[in-house]
Amino acid sequence: MKKYFNFPLVLLCIWSIEVLWSYFYAYDVNVWYVEISSVVFAVLLLSLTYKKFRFSDLAYFIVFLWIFLHTIGACYTFEKVPFIDILGDGRNHFDRVAHFIIGISSFLVCEFVYRKKLITSLKFAAFFGIIFIMALANFWELIEWIYAVIDGGDVGLAFLGSQGDIWDAQKDMLMDTLGAIIGSIIFYFKFRKTKVK
Repeated sequence: MKKYFNFPLVLLCIWSIEVLWSYFYAYDVNVWYVEISSVVFAVLLLSLTYKKFRFSDLAYFIVFLWIFLHTIGACYTFEKVPFIDILGDGRNHFDRVAHFIIGISSFLVCEFVYRKKLITSLKFAAFFGIIFIMALANFWELIEWIYAVIDGGDVGLAFLGSQGDIWDAQKDMLMDTLGAIIGSIIFYFKFRKTKVK
């Protein structure tokens, strides 16, 4: 009898442990609630649609990387995550890395539209993944801005995470886009010899 290893379930178990850790050690529980909401939404969406559309294990791993990093950011707030000063400018660039990783999630978008035959051209599916992430990045920056204005306090500023950089939103969107290009390239090479059923 062949044993089936459920890789997405393993990732879900790892994240469940991490989310408990992040809650109990949260720097600011109010920021945690705001930050973790998008992660919980993504996990619920992937869980509820799992039987109808099962992504490849690589796709689940890629989205797990974002979920894992975002949960760390929710715990510490993105500005205060213990992180190496990569550029030596005194700024915490953990959020930039997280934006790049979520950009790689274009892989999931590409895989979905290609396997569902919504887009039958591999190149156009890859291009669509990039455009989708760019639009999502723009939408997310608008949400951060609106929430920060409505909150008007420390939670809003922590959620915005600009750290005094007036070009923060543009740089975040750039990192999302660069990640999306990488994700789409990975998709192209993974599926270039695969026939969609």
